[in-house]
Amino acid sequence: MHIIFASHNEHKVEEIQKRLSSFHELSSLRAMGWEQEIPENGITLRENALIKARTVYEELGKPVLADDTGLEVDALEGAPGVYSARYAGLERNSEANMEKLLTEMKWIDNRSARFRTCLALIISGEAYIFEGIVEGKISHQRQGTGGFGYDPIFIPRGEERSFAEMSLGEKNKISHRARAMGKLMDFLAKLT
Repeated sequence: MHIIFASHNEHKVEEIQKRLSSFHELSSLRAMGWEQEIPENGITLRENALIKARTVYEELGKPVLADDTGLEVDALEGAPGVYSARYAGLERNSEANMEKLLTEMKWIDNRSARFRTCLALIISGEAYIFEGIVEGKISHQRQGTGGFGYDPIFIPRGEERSFAEMSLGEKNKISHRARAMGKLMDFLAKLT
């Protein structure tokens, strides 16, 4: 099955394609000639994933996969959550986002947090949602140079290392996206 991934991020497309079986081919929006941005104006990760998937499905009429991911910090009542990428401003600067979060957490003892990914798949007009969560905590400072986004300040439960200190293979075994992808792959396996 050919699936359009509702993103311009070619790295995400490659990462997800590696996890899909050989029965499924994934294409980015750019590969489909889609250049415009899709508004993410939902108030939950699930809503944003569905908005992206439905927007592309309505335009192209082909199976579509979309995702939205956020970091939820308990002491900040779930923030940055759906605003994770734009936490420090619309320019989506990961360094500024981490700096803002570390500053807000400076005097807070409860550092528990989680990464949550919602995948929305639309096939033949039907929407399916797959969610992955990894629990952990916010570190007091950046740790490691790998990964992206909040990886240098997120330590998954049961680890002393941040996501940024892990190899991609190690991270992909326990990450929120990997867990959501596992559910998606189980679903797709039943279709073939």
